[in-house]
Amino acid sequence: MDRPVVHFEIIGRDPARLRAYYGELFGWEFSVGDAATEAVSESGNYGFVDGSALGDGINGGVGGGAGYEGRVLFYVSVPDVEAALEKAESLGGKRQMGPEGTPGALVVGQFTDPEGHLIGVAGTA
Repeated sequence: MDRPVVHFEIIGRDPARLRAYYGELFGWEFSVGDAATEAVSESGNYGFVDGSALGDGINGGVGGGAGYEGRVLFYVSVPDVEAALEKAESLGGKRQMGPEGTPGALVVGQFTDPEGHLIGVAGTA
């Protein structure tokens, strides 16, 4: 696979309750901190899941807060988030967010595909 899925997110209005639910359901343990941007989750209210602790799983997060629309999405690794968002738009998608984050560390963006599904892209540029 040329561009693998590298991260998943579960966002809701009560992130602590969601973390408790998924922790009990799947045995996930969370390291709570900040998401890459407050467009994704309230500051200090994003629970990271270490995929390597789950065997061959991918990294993920559960966050959100009051005023955040509930959703489940995945992020695809790309070398350049802006270029990926531009390409998504040229193919009929619509940019929803980004690029946001810290260039050289983590940059994220989100778009909807032609049928309205929300997809994330992540990279260092």
